[in-house]
Amino acid sequence: MNKKIWRLMAAAMMPAAVLSACSENDEPAPIGGEETTDGKYVFATQATSTGGNTVNLLVTGESLDEGELSVVNNGLKNDGATQWVFYKNYLYALQYNQGNAGTTRSYYLDSNGNVKARDKEFRISRFSSYGAYDDDIITMSTGDGPEAYADSHGYRPQTLLITYLNVFNETSKTNDTSTGEYSMENFLGNGEYVTLSGAEQSGSKLFCGAIPMGLSQYGSAYENGKWIRPGFEHLVKTEDGGTGSGAYKAGQLSGTQYPDECWVAIYDNAEMLHPTLAKTDKISTPCGRYRSQYYQTIWAAENGDIYVFSPSYAKTMTDKLQQTTLPAGVCRITKDSTKFDDSYYCNLEAQTTGGNRSFMRCWPAGGNSFLMVMYDRPLTEKNPAAIELAIFDATAKKLTYVTGLPANVSSFGKTVYTANGKVYIPVNVENEHPTIYGVNTSTAVATKGVSIDGDAVNGFGYMTPID
Repeated sequence: MNKKIWRLMAAAMMPAAVLSACSENDEPAPIGGEETTDGKYVFATQATSTGGNTVNLLVTGESLDEGELSVVNNGLKNDGATQWVFYKNYLYALQYNQGNAGTTRSYYLDSNGNVKARDKEFRISRFSSYGAYDDDIITMSTGDGPEAYADSHGYRPQTLLITYLNVFNETSKTNDTSTGEYSMENFLGNGEYVTLSGAEQSGSKLFCGAIPMGLSQYGSAYENGKWIRPGFEHLVKTEDGGTGSGAYKAGQLSGTQYPDECWVAIYDNAEMLHPTLAKTDKISTPCGRYRSQYYQTIWAAENGDIYVFSPSYAKTMTDKLQQTTLPAGVCRITKDSTKFDDSYYCNLEAQTTGGNRSFMRCWPAGGNSFLMVMYDRPLTEKNPAAIELAIFDATAKKLTYVTGLPANVSSFGKTVYTANGKVYIPVNVENEHPTIYGVNTSTAVATKGVSIDGDAVNGFGYMTPID
């Protein structure tokens, strides 16, 4: 048996129909299992029907390194997902539930090697990040707390909202916010509220990026503006505005007033209460971002050390007061510690092409290696595209760009799978079928693997049969 390192599989998907023809598309990862000879790889695939509709299929295959899989009359049709998560031999289709977006459900591989849907469906609340702890997949967001804790203006404190999906019992539960203990206001001691990005387990501890969001209406009004820094008063919104993930309300101060800091919340258990906070001023906020989703950039290496990456997205803030001066970089929290290792820091940006680029996402790639999805130009330039890959050797503090990829890459899938010294990732190419490429972590050379004659591969992993 080959030991497999699994990572949370993420993807954005759409509704279903009947399929046939194909075209090309993309867009919108952590956890462990053991491969056996009777298991199969499962690919969450999109294709286009003869009527031009998008179809979502779960297609199985025997290899990542070779071959071509057809989606024609093949695979289990499904409703798609916001995030595909492979965990402990189950596959969860997490659905971001806004309006009538649909439900979350899970799948397994039966004794005949067929993907089957499990019986239960769940309507989970909106989430901005996710992770896992022991037997639970965890989704998280920050939202309005109980009315009982509203201030004199009626402003409710921003509160951590958690859903726990137990993969073995096929149950769902949420955290109890009625006590007020899950308030995210003044989380870092500076008045700002935070949201969490990622949930990475190392030993019994759970590591989450604490992402400062600025001052909510509740925080901004507290003691007549106590938490508004001098000179930042003009950043307080005077009216409601914005749309989607950029919407804001009058009285809010959107975006942190402290962009040159990185915070990690370290919890002792899945209850996610009373964390220990680790801080460094060597890097900025520890997360990637795509609309309302916060991409995890805090990962455990195989030895249990936690590596904390920052792409320095705060460089893109409109107001100079909110722009970070720190380059994209990485720091470390050693195994069993709750503090940053002062001796460890790497300026990733300095090793990029041009010395001024950043990355969109990253994942563990086995040992002390990490796979990075790199931008083709600085974040401060117009429309940077994440169309390059690199391997980061955390021991040597060395970033090496990946060679062997096709020239016309349009995007990368939001999944990885690691085995036998390679890290695999879907590569979407203009006017061609999506293909899995395996990157040798020692040489940073990519090799073409299995292709799927659909539009996009949004998640993939290895599953063994469950009777």
